[in-house]
Amino acid sequence: MDFVDINGVNLAYRETGSGYPLVFAHEFAGSMENWDQQVNYFARKYRVIVYNARGYTPSDVPENPDVYNHKQQVADLKGLLDHLSIEKAHIGGLSMGAYTTIGFGLTHPEMCSSLIVAGAGSGSDDVEKFHQNSSKYADLMESGGMEAMRAYSTGDTRARFRFKDPLGYALFEELFLSHSAKGSANTFRGFQGTRPSIYTWEDDLKNLRVPMFVINGDEDEPCLEPGLFLKRTVPTAGMAVVPQTGHAVNIEEPMVFNQLVAEFLSLVELGTWLPRDYGSGDAW
Repeated sequence: MDFVDINGVNLAYRETGSGYPLVFAHEFAGSMENWDQQVNYFARKYRVIVYNARGYTPSDVPENPDVYNHKQQVADLKGLLDHLSIEKAHIGGLSMGAYTTIGFGLTHPEMCSSLIVAGAGSGSDDVEKFHQNSSKYADLMESGGMEAMRAYSTGDTRARFRFKDPLGYALFEELFLSHSAKGSANTFRGFQGTRPSIYTWEDDLKNLRVPMFVINGDEDEPCLEPGLFLKRTVPTAGMAVVPQTGHAVNIEEPMVFNQLVAEFLSLVELGTWLPRDYGSGDAW
């Protein structure tokens, strides 16, 4: 494990393998360890980079929630790639990490060979309620620590995972409950509690030409409509829905996820992942 200083905040990261860079950003309830099954698989061909966002130890935990906002998360990812002298990479993420992936693709499209967007857009359909809930969760963590968030990890979008893979779920929950309560609360206040609905990015997404792969579990209700929105809006987007699967699709169904992503990356690299208007002769 290594560290990079980004404007005075140290972020922990790990790189494995060699080849073309492939970066994964984790969800709120996750950390770099939640990508282990992707690292094990893709590092045979790619230079795989995973990292802990600010607020997730051993990364630093800044005191001010304002420095956790979605634009700062994009800047952190940019700083990590610059530190590693990576000019262009495949960029992917789950949930919070998927939101960062989309933001990075819109802000720095020239640095993206592709975008892997899994479980994105929670809260987009009722952003005011989502922001209110984020504030309540932050209060819970500040008063009761991570143990007060156990119900968060056992909600409807995690139920299938808990049922079909008890050992995998237990590891996920153990890692989640080991997070910094302060860092997680600040993430809820500064990131989830302020981020706009992905629907507000519609005009920019219509002009995005980076190949995008949207992946959702069919039991991840808060992300299904946002996923369809991305598929309908981004000209280069394709979508896969994994049956009887919840939010953390990459650890709930790692074999399916890895196979889907491997095929996507292969098509991108062959130049055969085409936009919807490919028949017009206007290729990207």
